[in-house]
Amino acid sequence: MDEPIQKMEKDCSAIVDAQFPEIDAAAKGGNLTKALEQLLSLEKQTRSSADLASSTRVLKRFIQLTLEAQDWKLMQEYIVLLSKKHGQLKQAITKMTQEAMDCLDKTPDMKTKLELIDTLRTVTDGKVYLEVERARVTRILAKIKEDEGNVAEAADIMQDLQVETFGSMEKREKTDFILEQMRLCLLKRDYVRANIISKKINIRYFKETDVQDLKLRYYDLMIEYSLHENEYLNACKHYRQIYDTPIIKEDPAKAKQAVENAVLFVVLAPFDNEQSDLVQRVYLETDEVDTSVYRALLKCFITTELMRWPMIEQIYGPTLGQNPALVGGDEASRKRLKELHNRVVEHNIRVVAKYYTRISTKRLTQLLDLPDKDCEEFLSKLVVSKTIYAKIDRPAGVVSFAKSKHPNEVLNEWSQDINGLLGLIEKTCHLITKEEIIHSITKVI
Repeated sequence: MDEPIQKMEKDCSAIVDAQFPEIDAAAKGGNLTKALEQLLSLEKQTRSSADLASSTRVLKRFIQLTLEAQDWKLMQEYIVLLSKKHGQLKQAITKMTQEAMDCLDKTPDMKTKLELIDTLRTVTDGKVYLEVERARVTRILAKIKEDEGNVAEAADIMQDLQVETFGSMEKREKTDFILEQMRLCLLKRDYVRANIISKKINIRYFKETDVQDLKLRYYDLMIEYSLHENEYLNACKHYRQIYDTPIIKEDPAKAKQAVENAVLFVVLAPFDNEQSDLVQRVYLETDEVDTSVYRALLKCFITTELMRWPMIEQIYGPTLGQNPALVGGDEASRKRLKELHNRVVEHNIRVVAKYYTRISTKRLTQLLDLPDKDCEEFLSKLVVSKTIYAKIDRPAGVVSFAKSKHPNEVLNEWSQDINGLLGLIEKTCHLITKEEIIHSITKVI
């Protein structure tokens, strides 16, 4: 529960204006101790009078004088001392902390800077009204650790703060901070935590036009996570979101790259209802950019016709070979290229299952361009995933795609066929009778 706002009992601005010249003169004369003692006395008066404006001026003057004297130890001591004073106004402490943060770039060496950061983090710890300042100082410290090569330590420092609960922090800064947490987790290869942190961001916020840079950063990080987890369908969705960003659509090269990657990863994704629907959506988007090769590749997967892998390599290989996702030279790139071959084979099996009820294994291996063992393995995978129905008769060398029917289904179909036949006989009899009647009438006339 917030404390009641203190009412100012006395305006000390005149006293402060009168004493500041004397204090400044003492400090410039080399008597910093005397100047700070006078400031302490003045600080007590302003604090007792609950004069926010004067208290703020006095506290900031402590920082300014110690900065001019380059006495960083003394500055840190006074920051801790003044923040613990009984009855000190929160707004005044906040302004003093911000003034001290401005001094971070003026420190003579890294050791002094780290000591000042540690002091500021100590002062801001546990204080709700200083949560934004603590977050900013923590981010500076994390950046220093990262530059030193301590990525794991930088990530741990950033994770100590739950900025999503900070009510005083602006939404843009909060989102930027969470994205930085995600980035460091991915650098640390802590993919589980990166995924957890990503759920703290409400993606509806990215619909605002002034946060497009944050949107692109978010989806770039999510693509990195999805590719590590081999979640190709999610990677496709993320590329579609990137393409749907106005600044990307304004750049034809970036728009083309986003659509091409969306096509590639929707093709690499295992077949299911969602993937099939997404293929159709991405196919429509390829009309909007000049990417005829990728569009033709996607059409091959939409059309229920067989694809020969050697022909796919010959036609689309040169273009796909320029995509970093397939030619990175690492294990992941080689795995994606193999996945593409697998998707072509699976598509061919679905086409065969649609047009054949029974087929010999020899003919099937010819259609799929695969040896017997691999052909059986692919069939088994699709049967287990319930994409198709198939039975393999190894001794006979036959694959059956016709699903065995329940006796009740057979009887129902037979009954429907009989009913249909009887209906046709009745209609035929009616037409014959009608013709006979018409013929007899015509004969009489």
